[in-house]
Amino acid sequence: MSLMKTNRTTDETSTIGARAKDAAAQAVPVGKRAGTAAVLGVRQGAVGAKEWAAPRVQVAVRGAREWTAPRLEDAADAVTTAVAPKVSSTLRSTASYVRPPTPTPTPPAKTGARRLPDWRWVVGLGAVLAAAGTTAAVAMRRRYARATADAKDATEPDATEQAAADDPAAEASSVNGRVTTPGN
Repeated sequence: MSLMKTNRTTDETSTIGARAKDAAAQAVPVGKRAGTAAVLGVRQGAVGAKEWAAPRVQVAVRGAREWTAPRLEDAADAVTTAVAPKVSSTLRSTASYVRPPTPTPTPPAKTGARRLPDWRWVVGLGAVLAAAGTTAAVAMRRRYARATADAKDATEPDATEQAAADDPAAEASSVNGRVTTPGN
């Protein structure tokens, strides 16, 4: 069973619709005024909170600064009287360890022909290069001779192959693999 009456007339329906429109028309401005009042209330609350908190924050910051300043001065005095002399003496002793010994006279710098390598170095380097070149030449010569001998052995027929080639009755094979006898 439905709670709403469904057998209303169109006049009743239009009357209900008109009342709903009137109620909505009155609700919109009221809602706008309520929103505006809420915004103004928040703004006034923020301004009031700022006015209330500002002097208290200033007093707190001033108290913190008054408490911190003498302690910083005491720390500066302690560093000046206790730490600075120790740091200074440590730096001086380190400087004495780092300082190079008194310089010994250095020979004059080589210029011109004196900058060239000593003749013994030149002769030694030439001998080493000559030995390396000779070793390379001998190795290449042996490798060439070995390769030539291997190629010669591969192309010369063996004695049995030579005998078979000299025999006219021997069978010959063609390129396609067929064996033919002489005379065919």
